[in-house]
Amino acid sequence: MPHTDRTPGRPLAGTVVLDLTTALAGPYATLLLAGLGATVVKVENPATGGDSARNNSPYYGRDGLNTARVDDTDMSVSMMGRGRNKKSITLNLKDPRGRATFLRLARNADIVVENYAAGTADRLGIGYEDVRAVNPTVIYTSISGFGAGGSGKAMDSIIQALSGVMYTAGEPGTEPVRIGLPVGDLLAPLYAVIGTLAAKTQRDHDGVGQHVDVSMLGALTSLLSTEPFDAHEQVGLPVRTGNEVPRLAPFGIFPAKDGFLALCGPTDTFARGVFRAMGRPDLIEDGRFATRDQRVHHASALHEMVGAWSQSRPRAEAVAALAAQGVPAAEVLTPADALRNPDVRRREEVVELGHPEHGSTGVMGPGVPIRFSHADVRLDRPAPHLGEHTGELLADLGGLSGEEIAELRQAGVI
Repeated sequence: MPHTDRTPGRPLAGTVVLDLTTALAGPYATLLLAGLGATVVKVENPATGGDSARNNSPYYGRDGLNTARVDDTDMSVSMMGRGRNKKSITLNLKDPRGRATFLRLARNADIVVENYAAGTADRLGIGYEDVRAVNPTVIYTSISGFGAGGSGKAMDSIIQALSGVMYTAGEPGTEPVRIGLPVGDLLAPLYAVIGTLAAKTQRDHDGVGQHVDVSMLGALTSLLSTEPFDAHEQVGLPVRTGNEVPRLAPFGIFPAKDGFLALCGPTDTFARGVFRAMGRPDLIEDGRFATRDQRVHHASALHEMVGAWSQSRPRAEAVAALAAQGVPAAEVLTPADALRNPDVRRREEVVELGHPEHGSTGVMGPGVPIRFSHADVRLDRPAPHLGEHTGELLADLGGLSGEEIAELRQAGVI
């Protein structure tokens, strides 16, 4: 059915993205672009088996989940999540014929995204200046550990270590804590998508393409700076406070009979709600807790009282009592439970992954966590097998003849 003003379309429909990314940071950026409707062409090296995520355990195949690949149709769960709505071609970019073929594709692309180490794309002859020479209006987005001109190997733990974030989690005086979610890998692609779409909007006005350069370290350190940790240290406030935040008391993670709950009561109104939920309205007038500054000064005693109350009842009961008083509170969920939360499932912010041959898997993965009033955004096509669309896209996008494609295949370039 053709798109009409009354037919929701996909915001980036008709936008062609050449995807030179691998692992997580880059593929997550192009996954979001794909979910917004772009045609994402994933360029993978046939000599190395493609994207490194294709070899991440566990795998899903005809017998379900397995920690090792046992069948040709088995696909890494990582790739099942990150490869959706994309098309895969194989191309050896270290071969001059592969480079030339890529540049033929780039002539008809709107956006190129890469997450090589800084300078690698230039050395391969597929960097921004190389692509701009054949397509002056291209938006060329680079995600690297330390930005253009930077050096060094960057993986999530390295970025977390250098950003300072490891010293914001955990108890005071303890060893640094690596955040379990790979925030260094996942934050940079969000900024990359913002930058890419901003550059595309500018190009739509003035016709000029440009290079968008995002540093993983810069992205995470910038996010860290939104909290005044530096100022806290200078005035003697603790940077690391574990599961409690004394400067916002009552605020933290507290035990229950059957797990834990999160409670946030930094304002006078919320704090009074906590006291009422605890059956202790007398604490509202207690000199230790009557104002915010007083609660901060007596945070240890206050948190001890909240913990004693919550520990004596099931977490659902405690959360219900707090919610009834208007206090922000929630049960602390395990990842498995959180991924099946009806709220995020209903909005398709988390969706079930599908396998190209075996269909539904029961394994959860990211959706597009943005809802539009007049646009259809979703990840509704399974990840492709390595090189699944090579012939099709070299012909349709690159304009190569059947004979040229056959020669490249014979030479091992594709």
